[in-house]
This record gives sequence, structure tokens and C-alpha cells, in this order.
Amino acid sequence: MNKIPTEYLKYFWPMRHFLITCGREERANIIPVSFCMPVSKNPPMVACAIGKTAHSSEIIRKTHEFVVNVPGQELNRQVYYCGFHSGRDVDKFKETGLTPLPAHHVDSWIIAECPAHMECRVEHCIETGDKYIFVAVVLEAYADEWLEKGERALEYAIGEFPEKVYGGRFER
Repeated sequence: MNKIPTEYLKYFWPMRHFLITCGREERANIIPVSFCMPVSKNPPMVACAIGKTAHSSEIIRKTHEFVVNVPGQELNRQVYYCGFHSGRDVDKFKETGLTPLPAHHVDSWIIAECPAHMECRVEHCIETGDKYIFVAVVLEAYADEWLEKGERALEYAIGEFPEKVYGGRFER
């Protein structure tokens, strides 16, 4: 058998993208995150890895809260826009046309166009290389009725490997 070196991330793709919202008012931001997973059922907890230099990392480290929004495939253009532009420079809600609605339990927004949401409070922040891993309790999860009842399938926003996800403003 002849095995050759490869990029370790390559075989994690295709990977679902989530849109993380954090902050409010002038500090509100949206960041697409692929490294997001459940880590406990009781209590319900998720872990999301976000780059240390990302604007969203700064906001989450200050507020200790965020919302995981689950976008459908029809939001891929907005997912990519949010990934290639910094919230330090642009208002991503304004630029993408996504609609902010108040979250129930955290001082942040949900994205109206996303059919499912998880409001989260950070319990732990772990430094790992170039990322922070935010481990958070899910305070509430809710979804559009059509999704919860299984009346339609959700085609998830899927990312390509890896240049479209990690290229652009993050590496060069």
C-alpha cells in the first residue's frame, strides 16, 4: 500500500456551516463556523472553534454568549460573504440582507432566514493553536414548525475544502 502525505482537514469535508451571531447593536456580528458540534446531551452543550483573531472571538470572550443559527443551502452566498469579510469593517446584516431578530435568552440576534437556532452561554473557553474553542450550554433550541414537523427537508449550507473556507483574509 502506497500512502502519501495529505492535508489533515481534507477528509472532514464536505462539512456543514453554521452562522454564529454574537453581540448586539454596533458590535453585532455573524461568522460562519464549520467546527461546531454537540458535546453533551445532559446538560445540552455545544463546542465551536473560532479563530483567535476573529472579531467574533473578541465579542464572545467579552459577552460569554452566542447563537448558533442553522442556514439552508439557499444562504450559501451570505455564508461566504460573512466568511470573507470582517465584522470590524462591515455590518454583515446590512450587507447580506439577513434579518436580525432578538434572541430569547442572550443579548444577541437570531437570523430570521435560518430555520433553526440554539442560544448558548459560554461555560469554558479553551485555547487551541490558532483557535478558541467555546464550550457552551444550550439555553434554548428552537426551529421553524415546518422543519420540526418534517414537512420539508433542510438542505444544509455546505462548504468546499478548504480554500473557500480558510483562504481569503485569514491566510496569506
